[in-house]
Amino acid sequence: MTPEERGHSTTLVYQYLPSRYGMNPDDLRKADAIEVVVGQGAKPGGGGMLLGQKITKRVAKMRCLPEGIDQRSSCRHPDWTGPDDLEIKIAELREITDWEKPIYVKIGATRPYFDTALAIKAGADVVVLDGMQGGTAATQEVFIEHIGIPILAAIRPAVQALQDMGMHRKVQLIVSGGIRNGADVAKALALGADAVAIGTAALVALGDNDPHLEEEYNKLGTTAGAYDDWHEGRDPAGITTQDPELMKRVDPVQAGRRLANYISVMTMEAQVIARACGKSHLHNLEPEDLVALTVEASAMAKVPLAGTTWIPGVSKY
Repeated sequence: MTPEERGHSTTLVYQYLPSRYGMNPDDLRKADAIEVVVGQGAKPGGGGMLLGQKITKRVAKMRCLPEGIDQRSSCRHPDWTGPDDLEIKIAELREITDWEKPIYVKIGATRPYFDTALAIKAGADVVVLDGMQGGTAATQEVFIEHIGIPILAAIRPAVQALQDMGMHRKVQLIVSGGIRNGADVAKALALGADAVAIGTAALVALGDNDPHLEEEYNKLGTTAGAYDDWHEGRDPAGITTQDPELMKRVDPVQAGRRLANYISVMTMEAQVIARACGKSHLHNLEPEDLVALTVEASAMAKVPLAGTTWIPGVSKY
């Protein structure tokens, strides 16, 4: 059954990663959009390692890699060393795709104001801003815990950059990292984002972290709900793995229905919140619809502390 037959539409985004392997122009033209990944929330400024055990014969063929050999993804791309080079690369991607495909630039949330401004200057159609809650097991604990900032603290500076450049709602802002439910969606849109993206939540909806696999998670030294071994390709649920035997555990039809249900419910939750705020449309939510319950959240989101008109660092108590 196709996505259209199920009543859902899908967008194929080709990720252009800082890595040693190149891109296939034919693949670029097949995609609905192209995402240039400069960084991600859990490890901004850091590269990664694609373990050889995950590069099976099938993966090697798809990605033009030597089978079974570790591949390093560097934190810098040889084609650009700054925003001017990135602008040239984006122009190159547009030429390859006959100016038909929107170009996303994904940045990890560290300097959201300046990085958003630089992405806009480079010619991005969409800026994807990823907070530190973006789940990944493919990096060091010191990165996950101490590099990057929460998405709550990153949205307002990014929106400010767009507004200062006269590009708010012209260049789209997508935020990700820790988006789990309709309330997260509503808050992100109220703070000025145009859309949200989900990653780990979608995996959970498909069937990852299922409690019935607890014993197998225990064998990997972890537990259901805190799975941290995706990067080794040994996912007991068979979703993020290259092991053909594990992959058989996934029923794609049932998994697709669960994911579709999750997205539908999350959307309805966000819509309910918009209606509760007296808004006729989800995108009519605005910062004035928000208050914070803690001083920290108030300061990060730049909305008043509940019961006051005080915003720490912005207004007097």
